[in-house]
Amino acid sequence: MSRTTKVATTAGAFVAAGIAATLLSGRQRHQRQLRRGEDVTFGSVHSERQQITATDGVALNIEIDEAEEKTPTIVFVHGWVESIDVRHYQRLALRGSVRMVFVDLRSHGHSGRSHHDNSSIPHLADDLRTIIGSVVPSGPIVLVGHSMGGMAVMELAATEPKLFGRQVLGVVLIATSSGRLMRSSPGLRHLIPMLRVASPVLDWGRAFNSFSIVRRWGLGPNAQERHADMTNEMILKAPTHVLMDFYPNFVSLDLTPGLEALSKAHTVVIGGTADLLTPIKHSRRLADLIPGARLVALDDVGHMAMFEEHQSVTKVIEDVVGAIS
Repeated sequence: MSRTTKVATTAGAFVAAGIAATLLSGRQRHQRQLRRGEDVTFGSVHSERQQITATDGVALNIEIDEAEEKTPTIVFVHGWVESIDVRHYQRLALRGSVRMVFVDLRSHGHSGRSHHDNSSIPHLADDLRTIIGSVVPSGPIVLVGHSMGGMAVMELAATEPKLFGRQVLGVVLIATSSGRLMRSSPGLRHLIPMLRVASPVLDWGRAFNSFSIVRRWGLGPNAQERHADMTNEMILKAPTHVLMDFYPNFVSLDLTPGLEALSKAHTVVIGGTADLLTPIKHSRRLADLIPGARLVALDDVGHMAMFEEHQSVTKVIEDVVGAIS
């Protein structure tokens, strides 16, 4: 057998194995979806899409759920490789009772792509400022930020401190950090090798056994299978460039300049004691550094508190809305 034939045969075997693995992974995902037993299918809770243009021209996707009566507006800001769908449970629980704005961060969900140079936390904060000015020009606001979304809220507080206490009257920070993240996040440390060898095939390859990886690093030890599967489904929709473009933000993160302004709002920090991406020490530090902030620590909960302990998270948001109403 010639060397060319051997190479072709080996390559064919790898392709065949990859196709088989993809089919198996797809069947497993389908079976897990069938086992979820959802009353409302994950990913189906939406309202009409609206487009707002960021200051640098990126198209930002938002959705608004109006309330039956006049209320404060909750602006939900999701995290890295997430989408509007991460608010599945909170949206169902609060729909109709309070006005809600849901944001797809740039390059995420149905928003337009922002390339590497425009994928910074300051860009996210500027987007948040643009959205508030467009759809919540007046009236009280509660900002709810998860992970990188919480970082955008902190950056907004640093650049627009007068907004807090004047219009932003409530803040809920979930599983997030103001800095020193790379020193203490085992989840991010395990992500580094994958990013270093990233290639055009990563979008295909990261679907292999992604469920077990997401369950191990993204959720707590007692998380329900359906919540891990919902997380996995959402993350797989985010293209690899989102991982690559936003990752550098976490290397030298320092958002402490904005924490003083958050004290002007009714602020609650939520953290899971089993969070491997933004460990609970970061939530405790935030609560210590933000004067008057309250810490809610959720036992054995990982990074996806909005799924794992959705009732507790919803209750915190309801309490903050009630406190400022």
